[in-house]
Formats: sequence, C-alpha cells, structure tokens
Amino acid sequence: MAGVTDRPFRQLCRRLGAGLVVGEMVSANPDLRNTRKSQLRLDHAGEPEPVAVQIVGGDPQTLAAGAAFNVANGAQLIDINMGCPAKKVCNKAAGSALLKDEGLVKEILQAVVAAVDVPVSLKIRTGWDPEHRNGPLIARIAEDAGIVSLAVHGRTRACGYRDTVEYDTIRQIKQSVGIPVFANGDITSARKAAAVMEYTGADGVLIGRAAQGQPWIFREVAHYLATGEELPAPDLDEIEQILLSHLEALYSFYGDYLGLRIARKHVGWYLQHQQTDKEFRSRFNRLESTADQQQAVREWFMDTRRKKELAA
Repeated sequence: MAGVTDRPFRQLCRRLGAGLVVGEMVSANPDLRNTRKSQLRLDHAGEPEPVAVQIVGGDPQTLAAGAAFNVANGAQLIDINMGCPAKKVCNKAAGSALLKDEGLVKEILQAVVAAVDVPVSLKIRTGWDPEHRNGPLIARIAEDAGIVSLAVHGRTRACGYRDTVEYDTIRQIKQSVGIPVFANGDITSARKAAAVMEYTGADGVLIGRAAQGQPWIFREVAHYLATGEELPAPDLDEIEQILLSHLEALYSFYGDYLGLRIARKHVGWYLQHQQTDKEFRSRFNRLESTADQQQAVREWFMDTRRKKELAA
C-alpha cells in the first residue's frame, strides 16, 4: 500500500471509521531519509493519534535506529514490516524475505523493542512459501520479544496476492499467542470481516486494497460488528463529496503538479466501483490542471445522476 496510504488517504480513512491507520512503509536506512518521497511519508502533521509508522529493513541496529528516529519525529507506535512481498524489498533481505531467517527476526524484534519507549507491532505473512509456513513460530518469537500486536496477511511470500487466503493458518497463529492478532487478506466487505474474525478468532481486521476507491468500508465494518446490521452504500452525492474532498487534500499535500498525477489513480479506483466507460478514464488522465480534474468529476457525477433518473 506504499504510494496509496499517504497522509490525505489516512486522514480520510480515519474520518470514515478506521480505528487505526499506519503510515506508508519507510526505509530504516538513514541515507534515504532526505529524499522527497521519504519526507512526504514522514509528514504526520494534523493526523489523529496515535501516529503509527511502519519501518522496513533487514539489519537489527539499522531498524532500531530507524525506530528511534521516527519516535523522535512524532511516532507513537512503530510497526515493523515483515510482510511486503515486493521483489525490490525482498531482494534487499527485508519485508517478507526475513521470514526465512527466524534467528534474524528475533534479533530485529528485540533490538527495535529495546530502542523505543512506544509500542511496537509486527506485520507478517504466513511464511515464505507453502512448504514453509512458519507463521505460528514467528508469532511466538514476536510475543517473546515484546511485540504488542501482530497483523497477518494470509498468504506466503511466494503466493504474492494470488491463491486463496489461508484463514486456517491465521487461526493457528491466533491460537499460538496471547497478544492481539489482526487478520488481513481479501477482506472486501463488512460481512466478510465479521466472518473472518469469527472463524480465525482474530481480534480485528486489517484492510488495504479493498479501501482503494471505497474508504467508507471502514465505517461499514465498524457498524456491522457493533450492530449486526449492514449500512446502506453511500449514494452518488456522498461519493462525489468524498472524492472531491480527497482531491483537494491531494493537491494541498503534494502541490498541483504531483497532486494532479497522484489523483488519477485514486479517481480510477473510485469510479471502478461505478458503471463508467474507458473513454472517461482516458480523457481524465490527459487533463493537466486541478480545476479541470475537479470539473470533470463533477460533470461525471451530474451525467450519471441524470442517466439514473431517466432509467427510473
């Protein structure tokens, strides 16, 4: 979710019901801290507490120093990424590549927990590949090291985002430790969230890709878990308001040039859940001003409402 869960998106998700949001994955390597990308990812101004930052790396002392740096920068919770399956991360012996080396996992977790006085959580996968599902063992190592909670994506590193999510393995991991465990992977609706929690025994769910273009999924999940009733889907008027406010936040955070370009993928995600044609997407992606983008969005919603009225 790096490149997606920036500060504007995190603030939007919190406003729409997310209980906790975690910053984009940042490298613990101090040589990368002064890049424009890292500076934007380290900007947490105005975020609701607790401010949670996710770090990635493969060396215990570098990660410990990176955790301390982020706490000094305002982080109130440090999350260690051992779940990312991206080749560019795993090729540097970080992310889910670390699951291959249980001894190194222990060293990293102990070093980071000792380096900071804020809670430290961990994100993992079920293992390296289907023949090496060591998630339950990693979970016990984490608990012994002082990790306060565990998020588990229910696939191995080798599976990427393919194949069926291993809710059985998440259940085994939950049964193996006493710390809170959050289930992750293909949780696309409030009903699915409740079913996964009931089956796995997880204390909560972690939602990533399903929030792209529908950040209101968090309030739907929270409402269903609290009441057993489904919230109605947002109507077109509300979706338009949410999308336009999201665009404004992107332009404000990144500036017009970069904000306009980042907005393109978000608009694509919002509208993929609606009936829309490829011509609009193609035309929208060629727009070169923020005002034109906003006007195009307003016109799309106006046209869609008109079509619905005619069809009624």
